[in-house]
Amino acid sequence: MRTSVFPLKFCTALAFGVAAAFAARGAPAANLNVQVDSLVSGDTIAPQYAFCVPAAQGHVTRGPDKNPRVSWSKGPEGTQSYAVIVTDLDGPSVRTDMNQEGKTVAADLPRLTSYHWVLIDIPANVTEIPEGADADGAVPHGKPQMPAKIGLRGLNLLTNVFAANPQMSGNYFGYDGPCPAFNDAIAHNYRFRVYALNVPTLNLSGPFDGNAAISAMFGHILAVGEVKGTYSLNPAIK
Repeated sequence: MRTSVFPLKFCTALAFGVAAAFAARGAPAANLNVQVDSLVSGDTIAPQYAFCVPAAQGHVTRGPDKNPRVSWSKGPEGTQSYAVIVTDLDGPSVRTDMNQEGKTVAADLPRLTSYHWVLIDIPANVTEIPEGADADGAVPHGKPQMPAKIGLRGLNLLTNVFAANPQMSGNYFGYDGPCPAFNDAIAHNYRFRVYALNVPTLNLSGPFDGNAAISAMFGHILAVGEVKGTYSLNPAIK
């Protein structure tokens, strides 16, 4: 069972692509052709883009945590900016058994949507984020919001994941890659989405998160495209 952490009206917009946004404006939906280097939609995300990778001894270790190169086709007439949002659709709703020896994060556990990359206010003349441009290695306590080479960074899920860990706690902005529990019974599904927007900025500042970005985009989306990938640290999952 999968449960979203989005408010209801945003769940509707996401569940039906962006149909609600277009219906309100009386315009047909448009598609962006999105590509994520080394990833054919539906395949496994390469380990160089992960926050965690399998360890030679033990279960997991810190990964290279680079953002992949993401590129997209030019947006339709009226496009004034882009946003890149990457989500994990399978975050456990209960974290108690995560990474615990002798336990399993059950496949039928309700799942939450969480953010791994929030990047907004990307200029209209930009149609790619180069590999490593937003993240080139894990940063304890998180990368700063600014400066970003391209666009404006929002918070990702590690802000909450490490909130109680003094060695890692902080505001994690921009991209941080997959790190599912090594004992999760399912592979996690990740969605790389690019939005073309009819405004040059979403007028967000401070430590905003993915929910705030989705809220600000509502009614301003001209086109959207996505690539999906999977990732697992459970050796039993092939």
